[in-house]
Amino acid sequence: MAQAKTTRSVQSGAGLRNRHIAMIALGGTIGAGLFVGSSAAIVATGPAVLLAYLGVGALVMLVMRMLGEMVVNNPHQGSFVAYIRIAHGDRVGFTAGWLYWFFWVVVLGSEAIAGAILLQDWINLPVWFLALTLLAVLKAVNFAAPRVFGECEFWLSGVKVFSILAFVGLSLLYVLHVFGPGVPVRENLVGHGGLVPHGFLAVLSIVPTILFSMMGAEIATVAAGESSESEKSIDRVTRSLGLRVTLFYVLAVGMILLVVPWDTIISGRSPFVAAMDRMGVPGAGLMMRIVVLSAILSCLNSSLYITSRVLRELAEQGDAPVALGRCAGSGAPRLAITVSGLAGALVAFSSILAPDTIFAFLLSCSGGVILLIYSLIVTAHIVTRKAAERAGRGRFVLPLFPLTNYATVAGVAVVFGAMLCNPAERMTAVASLGTSVVCFGLASFFMIRRAA
Repeated sequence: MAQAKTTRSVQSGAGLRNRHIAMIALGGTIGAGLFVGSSAAIVATGPAVLLAYLGVGALVMLVMRMLGEMVVNNPHQGSFVAYIRIAHGDRVGFTAGWLYWFFWVVVLGSEAIAGAILLQDWINLPVWFLALTLLAVLKAVNFAAPRVFGECEFWLSGVKVFSILAFVGLSLLYVLHVFGPGVPVRENLVGHGGLVPHGFLAVLSIVPTILFSMMGAEIATVAAGESSESEKSIDRVTRSLGLRVTLFYVLAVGMILLVVPWDTIISGRSPFVAAMDRMGVPGAGLMMRIVVLSAILSCLNSSLYITSRVLRELAEQGDAPVALGRCAGSGAPRLAITVSGLAGALVAFSSILAPDTIFAFLLSCSGGVILLIYSLIVTAHIVTRKAAERAGRGRFVLPLFPLTNYATVAGVAVVFGAMLCNPAERMTAVASLGTSVVCFGLASFFMIRRAA
C-alpha cells in the first residue's frame, strides 16, 4: 500500500467549524441541478425517478460512511484523493485528482452561465459579462480566509435548505387537503403511463445525470483539512451528510410528483415553479428565481473552493506546478483559485460560442467520471481497512464489509452497462471512460519522466 508523500496538519487559524463543513458540502450538492435540472430526470423516467434518486442517495451515503472511516483511522492526509493515492499509488492518485478537478471545472462553467442567464432578466448586460462578474465576485470571497468563505457558504446554503423544507411542508399540507382544492395523488403517480413508463433501463441510465447533480458531499473531507474540529466530530458530519442530501432530494422530488402529473413537467423549466403554480402560491416564479440564484452562487462558491484545494494538493504531491500549492497569509491558495476560475470561464465561454460541439463534448467527458471516482473511493476503503485490521488498529462501523463495497462497485458497473445500452447516454459513457484512460496514460507518462 502506497503512502502519501506529505501530510498536512489542520491549520489552527482556518476557523472552519462543523456547521461550515456541513453547509460547504450541501452547497456543492444542492444547486440548479435540483431546482431546474430535476425536470429533465422526471421527463426521462417518470415517477420511477424516485428509484434513481434513492439509488444514488444510497451510493452517496455508503461512500460518505467509507470516507468517514478513512478520515478517522488515518487523519490529516488531505482530501479523499489522498486516500485513493495511499491505497492505489501515485498514478491512480494523479488520475483521480485531475479527473475530479476537471469535473468541478465543468460544473463551475455551467453554473456561471446558468447564473448569468438568470441575472440577465434583471440586468440587461451580455451573458458572458455577467458570468465573468459572478466568477470574479466569488473569486474574491475565496481569496479571503477560509472562515470568511465558510460563513458565506453557510448562509447561501441556508437559503436553499430553508426553501426546500418550506416547499416540502407546503406541498404536504396541499396533498393532505389542508388548503386548496385537493390533488389526485394516485392519478398523478400511476395514471399517466404507470410508475415506470419508460422502463427500468431508462432509470439506470439516468443515474449519472442525477449523480452529477447530487455530487459534492465528499467536499466535507477537503474542508476537514482546514478545520480545527476533532476528527470524531468531522466523522459525524460526513456520515450524516449523505442521509441529509438524500432526504432533501427524495422529499422535494416526491412532493413534486404528488402535486403535478409528471408528464406535464417541461424539461429545462423548474418543476418547483410548476408545483407552486398548481398550489396557487403567489409570486412562485419570482421566489424560485431568487432561490435558484442563491443555489447557483452557493454551488459556484463551493466549486471554486474544491477545485482550488484539489489543485493545491496535486501540486503538493508533484502532480501539478509547485506554485499552485502556495497559500497566501489568509490560508487561501490564491493562484490555484485563479487558475480554476479561468478554466471555469473557458468552459462558460464554450457554452456560449460552441454549445453543441465543445461544450457538449466537455459535458460528455465529465458526465460519468464521478462514477469511476466513487468506485476508487470504495476500493480505497477496502485496501486501507484491510491494512488497518492486519495491523490491529482502527475503528470500523461499516456493516457487511467487504460485501458492501463489492456490491457498490458492481452497481456502478451495471449503471455503466445501462448507459452503453442506451443510445442517449452511450456517448457520455464512452467519452468518460476515454477521458479516464487518457488521464491515466498522462499519469504514467509523467511518472516515467519523473523517475528518469
